Amino acid sequence: MADPNARDTKIIQYLNEAYGKEKELETALQAHIAMTTKTPYKKRLQEHLKETKGHAREVKRRIKELGGKAEAGPVSTGPDAVVGAVTSVTSVASKAVAAAQGPLHALRGTGESEKMLKNARTEYHNEFEEIGFYTGIEALADSVGDKETAKLARGIRREEERMAKFLEKQIPQLAKAVAREEIPAAERNGGSGSRRRSSSRRSSSSSRSSSNGGSSSSRKSTSRAKTTSRAKAGSTRAKAGSTRSKASSSRSGAKRSGSSRSRSK
Repeated sequence: MADPNARDTKIIQYLNEAYGKEKELETALQAHIAMTTKTPYKKRLQEHLKETKGHAREVKRRIKELGGKAEAGPVSTGPDAVVGAVTSVTSVASKAVAAAQGPLHALRGTGESEKMLKNARTEYHNEFEEIGFYTGIEALADSVGDKETAKLARGIRREEERMAKFLEKQIPQLAKAVAREEIPAAERNGGSGSRRRSSSRRSSSSSRSSSNGGSSSSRKSTSRAKTTSRAKAGSTRAKAGSTRSKASSSRSGAKRSGSSRSRSK
């Protein structure tokens, strides 16, 4: 078979990059599935592992159809042989990194939910990296008239986008599970429980102060009323005394007048 032309060589290069990522994620997903205890999440990861393996097969097939070899780099002979060798080394290194990720990811977090949360974040990142790969492949293929490769890339990209949307919803749920598992109920919601208790104490204290203030005012009002009443009573008694004094003076005057009239007679 003749060496691929410049157009196909570039497309093979991009497809090989995507292929290497798919093979890397096969290993990572297998490790994550083994660590996942949440049933719906685990089931979706298993489904996506099947999708990922399917993506790798389809990309490998298309590379062969274009005259290339999966993981071997853009071309295996000619001036670009060095590039091909570098790509091969990179592919081997990617596999080694993927193989090491499983044990490392198993050490993540302090509990099951936190491990799953960190795995989901990594998966979310990987999905967007793949979306970037296939968006670029689709655009490149479209621009050079390779409808078959463009169609393949578009179909895979849509599956990656669906998985990304699933993970986007999964991450907040796992974060809430971490809060329930690792943070005491009294400290959740920004410590609002403590603030409510403090507010209740302040309210109770304010009520007591208000009550005491009201009682004090009531006592003062009562005292003033009593003082006023006593003053009025004193005034009344004084008036009565004055009236009696006047009456007595009138009687004394009348007696003296009578005595004078008797002596005159």
